[in-house]
Amino acid sequence: MCRSIKPLRLPDRPATEQEINEAALQFVRKVSGYRKPSKVNQEAFEAAVQEIAEAMQRLLGNLTFEPHLIK
Repeated sequence: MCRSIKPLRLPDRPATEQEINEAALQFVRKVSGYRKPSKVNQEAFEAAVQEIAEAMQRLLGNLTFEPHLIK
């Protein structure tokens, strides 16, 4: 389903806020099936993007760097 999503956690630098928000937007687009929601659904769409971006921030902040896992 999401083969085109780029990895955010790179060994040389942390993901930027913009990268996290773009990934959250891409995820919500994939799950909802809408590239751009209607005006009626805009608020729910944006709230989902925000919630997912916040969850990704927490996840990335809690992960530890494991050099032996990097290919």
